[in-house]
Amino acid sequence: MNPTLSELEAKATRGKAVFGGDAHIVCDNLVRIYKTEGVEVVALQGLDLVIDEGELVAIVGASGSGKSTLLNVLSGLDVPTAGVARVAGMDLLSMTPKDRLRYRRSVVGFIWQQTARNLLPYLNARENVELPMKLAGVPRKDRVRAMELLELLGVASCAGRRIPEMSGGEQQRVAIAVALANSPQLILADEPTGELDSETSEQVFEALRTANRQLGVTVVIVTHDPMVAGQVDRTIGIRDGRTSSETLRREGAEGEIVAEEYAVLDRVGRLQLPRDFMNALNMERRVRLELESDHIGVWPAREEPSDER
Repeated sequence: MNPTLSELEAKATRGKAVFGGDAHIVCDNLVRIYKTEGVEVVALQGLDLVIDEGELVAIVGASGSGKSTLLNVLSGLDVPTAGVARVAGMDLLSMTPKDRLRYRRSVVGFIWQQTARNLLPYLNARENVELPMKLAGVPRKDRVRAMELLELLGVASCAGRRIPEMSGGEQQRVAIAVALANSPQLILADEPTGELDSETSEQVFEALRTANRQLGVTVVIVTHDPMVAGQVDRTIGIRDGRTSSETLRREGAEGEIVAEEYAVLDRVGRLQLPRDFMNALNMERRVRLELESDHIGVWPAREEPSDER
């Protein structure tokens, strides 16, 4: 009896190390292609990403780099074109519509930049937090978590207020409580401080940090805010639909924060040199490489002799 295709694939991969292992979020050669007016737009071009459970991570990049597309994929709002995307062991490419709905209700919480997209204006703060529980079938008597979350995030005083009666910062902290209502494993925040001043942004980020540390939830933030990007342990840069760099922060010997930037090397050996480095050395099209005992040297290509006579 001939083996099925799935059996052959399982045999071929058996015993091989799986990229990302049992990490909480794994993207391997992730591709997302949109078609608009007959034109294909490649938003993600083979992106690789590994995030461990309980991390607090910021994702940065220029407009059009693919960071918001990545968040939409991880949230289950968008379906990848190809590659691998796993969250908490769940395959986001093979989910049925019913599985995807269940995933969005119980595994992941999402926070938009625009508060109007996070909260219903005709409900008060407590009712907004209770709504996801109601949709998930949680009995009314068991919805005490709503007030517990509002207290945890410092907005218990807003419980009886409707959205227009709250400040922007209070609205975003209530939105975080809404995202946490059904005890998700992952919180995704798309520019959550984009419409706020620096002091209010700090309050919102502190609420996200509280959720991360006290509830153990993994938090991924897309941001342009240097204050937010500078206060997480890891900042991931995306350029042209691929992860290009990571900045890791650690505490130095004297208690100071030390930040180190790394280029990201994918599994086929590709990396993106920082654009500032390329511009400084006028690197274009190709570079010279030389293997040393403990590093690889990279130099601008030599100028070719002119053919002019």
